[in-house]
Amino acid sequence: MISNRRPPLTPLAQDALDTLASKLPSEGELTYEHAYAILKDRKELEQPAAEDIIERLYMRGHIYEVEGKLRLTDHRPE
Repeated sequence: MISNRRPPLTPLAQDALDTLASKLPSEGELTYEHAYAILKDRKELEQPAAEDIIERLYMRGHIYEVEGKLRLTDHRPE
C-alpha cells in the first residue's frame, strides 16, 4: 500500500515552515523577498540558506507559488 504522507522535514525546515506560517499576512501569501526577510530576521538564515529551505518546502509540497507569491498548503505546526 502506498502512503500519501510526506516524509518528515528536517528540524530546521520544519522550524522555518512554522515561522513562515506564524508571519503569514491576512491575505495568505508572501513574496519571496518577504519570506527571505522573515527567515533572516527570525532564524538568522542568509538568503542562500533561505532559498534552499524554501525550495525544499516547495519540492515537498508544503508551499506553492501563485503569480510569483508563496502560499502554504494546509499547515499544522508539529
